[in-house]
Amino acid sequence: MCRVPPAILTSRARLLRAGVACAVLLALAGYLVAHLLSGGSGPPRCVARTEGETVAIDPEQAVNAATIEAVAAARGLPERAVTIALATALQESGLRNIQRGDRDSLGLFQQRPSQGWGSEKQILDPVYSAGAFYDQLVKVPGYSRLPLTVAAQRVQRSGFPQAYAKHETEAVVLTDVLTGRTPGAFTCPGPPDDGTPGDPVRVRAELKREFGAGVLPGGGSGRGVPEGSSKAEIVLPVRVEAGDEPRRRGWELAHWAVAHSAGLRIERVSYGDLVWSAAKSDKGWRKSGENSGSEVRITLAQ
Repeated sequence: MCRVPPAILTSRARLLRAGVACAVLLALAGYLVAHLLSGGSGPPRCVARTEGETVAIDPEQAVNAATIEAVAAARGLPERAVTIALATALQESGLRNIQRGDRDSLGLFQQRPSQGWGSEKQILDPVYSAGAFYDQLVKVPGYSRLPLTVAAQRVQRSGFPQAYAKHETEAVVLTDVLTGRTPGAFTCPGPPDDGTPGDPVRVRAELKREFGAGVLPGGGSGRGVPEGSSKAEIVLPVRVEAGDEPRRRGWELAHWAVAHSAGLRIERVSYGDLVWSAAKSDKGWRKSGENSGSEVRITLAQ
């Protein structure tokens, strides 16, 4: 049997390592060149800003975050419940409606049909799964005063309970914005300009499903704009329960509409004297030169 001298083996190993390093560097250089040639732009992002903190998520995550908040609002739950739910979903699924996970885990919270969380179809409905999470959270005594990791773990029974903590800051920012505490603080790219119209019936149905029927006063038919206009508009008079803040409720609904803008083909949202539009989404909320008063106006592509 022929034996290769150790010195030759060492030399070959060094050459191999050098070759691998060169390949990695070339791949990295190619990525950077392509990134620069494309203008450095990445996929579209939704941005939440509050008190010096900024959180960027993609439109899919934004929809799910807004749904989690809306379900809590429909149940009259406090902000802390929203923060716990958002941090949990960020850890479990990255705020994505995952079709498959560990064993039979599914959805935003990786709930398991075999553990009594519901059927596959139910769990893959974000409204249902958020509601199922809150059903268990409210059973935890004093959950709003517990450390987030403890409250989330009482519901989830995770093998890595401390992992929820790393998402708390992000969850707090999203809660602050989506509950309307910070006005005009959430923007998304909006729908593509591809001629696909929005459906007012669908928008109203989603509002009722997530916030509850009371979100649409008087049946919630909304009002159309004058005949001959190319736009469809839904007008939401901001109704509040005793003790609620009308302005904050209005921003809760306005930010929900922006989060859902891509899927529901919403191209403009106005509240008070501010407006968001898909055409100028990079500028966020702007002074509109008009005032919608106590109404949130949602304009759909048509």
